[in-house]
Amino acid sequence: MTALAHLRATLDMLVVDWLGVDEDRDIVQGLLDLAEGIAADHFLPHYKLTDAQEPRLEADGVHVHPAIAPALRYYADAGLFAAGFAPDLGGMGLSALLGSAGFALFAAANIATAAYPMLTAANARLIATFGSAEQIDVFARPQIAGAWFGTMCLSEPQAGSSLADIRTRATPDGEDALGARYRLAGNKMWISGGDQDVSDNIVHLVLAKIPGPDGALPEGTAGISLFIVPKRLPDGTRNDVVVAGLNHKMGYRGIPNCLLNLGEEDGAVGWRVGAPGQGLRQMFQMMNEARIGVATGAAALAMRGYALSLDYARDRTQGREVGVRGGPPAAIIAHADVRHMLLQQKVYAEGALALCLYCAALVDAEEEALLGLLTPVAKTWASEFGLAANDLAIQIHGGYGYTRDFDVEQLWRDNRLNPIHEGTTGIQAIDLIGRKLLRSDDDAYAMLRARIDATVAAAQDDVDQCVPARAVADAWTRIDATLARLRDHPRAAHDNATAFLRAFGHATVGWLWLDIARASAGDDAAAAGRRHAARYFAAHELPRVAAWLAPVDARDALAAEMPDHGF
Repeated sequence: MTALAHLRATLDMLVVDWLGVDEDRDIVQGLLDLAEGIAADHFLPHYKLTDAQEPRLEADGVHVHPAIAPALRYYADAGLFAAGFAPDLGGMGLSALLGSAGFALFAAANIATAAYPMLTAANARLIATFGSAEQIDVFARPQIAGAWFGTMCLSEPQAGSSLADIRTRATPDGEDALGARYRLAGNKMWISGGDQDVSDNIVHLVLAKIPGPDGALPEGTAGISLFIVPKRLPDGTRNDVVVAGLNHKMGYRGIPNCLLNLGEEDGAVGWRVGAPGQGLRQMFQMMNEARIGVATGAAALAMRGYALSLDYARDRTQGREVGVRGGPPAAIIAHADVRHMLLQQKVYAEGALALCLYCAALVDAEEEALLGLLTPVAKTWASEFGLAANDLAIQIHGGYGYTRDFDVEQLWRDNRLNPIHEGTTGIQAIDLIGRKLLRSDDDAYAMLRARIDATVAAAQDDVDQCVPARAVADAWTRIDATLARLRDHPRAAHDNATAFLRAFGHATVGWLWLDIARASAGDDAAAAGRRHAARYFAAHELPRVAAWLAPVDARDALAAEMPDHGF
């Protein structure tokens, strides 16, 4: 079974049998058949080529590997850019769950090429949500058709995650049919797809500040507005957006990462989206969609690494089984340490995929509060433990694993970017504990706990899953108690926010594994394997929750109290 076929089988179970996708089964199978075929035939073949031949900056702009353009044309011709959009926008109207499952197949085949449509769809969706009818027609529809691509331009050289400190300036320049027009000047850093020679145009969504009457830029995030800044203007002329340089990445190399200069001459022309000062609120839609997309990509890379190392462990012979003397060498899957590593990969990779798909199902159900609570969890857990799964894949391959002849080393390099993409682990931890738990009402958390309790109650009478059910219940009882303490000592929450996030993420995935086990009632090997994996996660992974919570409960401040000169 190929790695993509292995992923496809897992997706079929999770999407149909576990989450019960809304679409007719024939539609589900047709879409996933289409995605798997295009991913295998047009994305996978240039996976290693685009890693070896990075994008290059020349006088006329950025050039990417020539195999990327035809792959994305197949993607566009199949209507996949439009999959998740309403029919009145030229879309298929498919569910977010089915769209995420299809994206996972493309991300597993070639994460860098898959990043172009991920960003483009999120860009178009933001414009469709907040833009005027004219802006939607001119800038969103060509992206939905796959003719134009989109980016998100937030960070600057001096302002990464601290968007309050951005200095890109937007000076009013009148008004036309597309709305309030501005001239932008500034620099934007880490812009994926910031320039390329694949699409007819590029639509940049740029965060910038409008100067006050005294010419000064407003401080803080309240003064941030959002602007549509195309590479080429509606009349076909080139906008004042220049690539100042490329960042040479360790992975994800097929999509260029650019430093953009806006306004080197007369100013880059841009049109404001919505009202002034609403830019960050609007951009959070795209950021959160991208966070789930990054997490799904991380899970897909983990799934591919797991499938490859599973095949390798079954084929590679080395040593003899314990207690066996003489005879031919045994496949390394017979060795206890390898079996542990394979089970760890399975629970990490499939658990990450399940978490991302669950979030996609929340989008379809319009459960915004619960989705908001779980977004930082999904983004972090999938990217960190997906990476851990790829690390284990290298270990199982032994010396072959760190050579370029085998894909697992590239999968690790590609995935290493994901704990940083769209907000680092520390940023997500502060979001979870600060904004989502301590500074908001308890509705989303209460909803989550009610679902967990329902799963635990249903599993308690199951001989196969009663022990994991108790482990899940115990983990969440510990989190409940920790949260109660933190509400009285919020500073302690920030001192150890990342530890709390990891505990929360592990407890969440433990619950999902328990729920998946309940949905895996068949006698086939795959169902039995999922039930076994749920028990393994409960026995070997959930005990880590108590260790992560220990310094949080103790209000440990060792990191905060360390003198700077002591490092």
